[in-house]
Amino acid sequence: MSTPLTPLPSAVRPASRAAGGDSHTTRAPEPELLTGAQAVVRTLELIGVTDVFGLPGGAILPVYDPLMDSTAVRHILVRHEQGAGHAAEGYAAASGRVGVCIATSGPGATNLVTAIADAYMDSVPLLAITGQVFSTLMGTDAFQEADIVGITMPITKHSFLVKQAADIPAAIAAAHHIASTGRPGPVLVDITKDAQQETAPFVWPVKLDLPGYRPIAKVHGKQVQAAAQLLAAAQRPVLYVGGGVVRAGAADELRVLADLTGAPAVTTLMARGALPDSHPANLGMPGMHGTVPAVLALQESDLLVAIGARFDDRVTGKASLFAPDAKVVHIDIDPAEIGKIRHADVPIVGDAKEVLGDLAAAFRDQGGAADQPYAAWWARLRDLQREFPLGYTEPDDGLLSPQHVITRIGELSGPEAVYASGVGQHQMWAAQFIGYERPNAWLNSGGAGTMGYSVPAAMGAKVAQPDRVVWAIDGDGCFQMTNQELATCVINRIPIKVAVINNSSLGMVRQWQTLFYDGRYSNTHLNTGHGTVRVPDFVKLAEAYGALGIRVETEDQVDDAIRLALETDDRPVVIDFVVSADAMVWPMVPQGVSNSGVQYARDHAPSWDGDEAPNGLDADMAADAQGDGPGAPQHGTGAAVADGGAGA
Repeated sequence: MSTPLTPLPSAVRPASRAAGGDSHTTRAPEPELLTGAQAVVRTLELIGVTDVFGLPGGAILPVYDPLMDSTAVRHILVRHEQGAGHAAEGYAAASGRVGVCIATSGPGATNLVTAIADAYMDSVPLLAITGQVFSTLMGTDAFQEADIVGITMPITKHSFLVKQAADIPAAIAAAHHIASTGRPGPVLVDITKDAQQETAPFVWPVKLDLPGYRPIAKVHGKQVQAAAQLLAAAQRPVLYVGGGVVRAGAADELRVLADLTGAPAVTTLMARGALPDSHPANLGMPGMHGTVPAVLALQESDLLVAIGARFDDRVTGKASLFAPDAKVVHIDIDPAEIGKIRHADVPIVGDAKEVLGDLAAAFRDQGGAADQPYAAWWARLRDLQREFPLGYTEPDDGLLSPQHVITRIGELSGPEAVYASGVGQHQMWAAQFIGYERPNAWLNSGGAGTMGYSVPAAMGAKVAQPDRVVWAIDGDGCFQMTNQELATCVINRIPIKVAVINNSSLGMVRQWQTLFYDGRYSNTHLNTGHGTVRVPDFVKLAEAYGALGIRVETEDQVDDAIRLALETDDRPVVIDFVVSADAMVWPMVPQGVSNSGVQYARDHAPSWDGDEAPNGLDADMAADAQGDGPGAPQHGTGAAVADGGAGA
């Protein structure tokens, strides 16, 4: 994914030779003298940035003065720098453009670190601009000094320290280019205060001098041919689709390949929507909380075509037992990912959009698929879909089912909406029970698992996509980390919808305590939900911020509340859905074991005889996984999953 620099304004283009064959040339106009701060704003304008999220402070204050005069760049004043970073992430993830955030030195810059790390893990194109103390004070422990370049070096694609005004345009232009090309990611530009205050000629366009930075462009044709041969010869292939397909804008090419080959596909947590859930080849989400068909398809396959995926531990389970019979074609823009976790029989370094197009053409040249491709394999997978549809058990305490709430949000809002989740149980339910039909509709913190991501990310997504409905699906724990950005939304007229899935606890931690720590709930009760003191009261909190607050406690209130939120467009809406604390996320593969041990409900796993246990799961493990306790799902997506529809 690349974002070209904005064309050079005519006012500062190099002069051309005079007309009429005159040997003299016209003199180029002298470059305009700008302060470093003015150069920051001018450069942002020229590279096409239209929205930034930030919070001023002493070391970045010079930039904020010319920023006030810009008519091309809208600045949104956040209430916490972490909110600025996540808003920039949401903006980027929803639109494909580079998200930009600004902070001051010291604690302002360090408050961005979580968002920068999050963007690094999830390959989000992010430009972070920070102020720094005077260059003469660096290294003296000056007031609000922090070595933010050193701090962020392991979590950025690159970090720039700028000490001279003349270097600012090139640094920002280069940072924007690096963030948006190759494997996208965050880039930091740290600018000393004296560099912002001094003047220098503003020279544009700049020459990008980036020795060593050469994102892979040309795909190796022989590798693509080898991949096509493996795909044509396979009996049990799976397209293992990762978030890189979304970042590359390769959803159309993926669909062509899926249609052409007839191979089943799984879409990881970061790739939801890359292939529509309604597509007959889509088995749903794999991994720790993936659908049984998706998990076992990977496990039983003889060929994995991994596209923009990194074999994350939440997908593979115990890596040494993952898909033991499968050969691997690994397609990735980042050569460092290939072979990092799993040996690749056919490594292909390249942009997913280009590689998928070439792979489809190569597969077609080989004669394409049979009339009924992989018939025996699909018979096995359809049996799994019929036997293990995604479902859930109604809580027995009379409180709301969170799965029902999230299902209705998705059904009433539709596939054109954007859904940004926090981290935990509600994140998994939102990934499972909302049908995703397009890329960039599902935003979440997949790699870092950052609580507090949802509200500011939804805010950024709404700025980037103002005509779409944008939901923040949050937990009562996550919501309390960044809900101050409701003030930003109210003041700036950013009408996001917030669904607080309020189980009065740190839900996923509580689930693990239930399953693995004998129900000893150490420090996970938050006192926000049913039968508690409700500190805080989320409805009153919303109203205090100027948002519409609604509480829903019974099933007959669910649809009316969602519809009211969808009809309200003059302010943010916060719905406090009071749900059962006993609801759990299923299916589940316990951490550190084979994916063959997937359970579709507590103490319920796919049945097999000892001599039929899948590869990677011995007979004793199979017996332990099956269990005989209660808990099988009462509600399922049955027919839809059996037809290859919305399974996760």
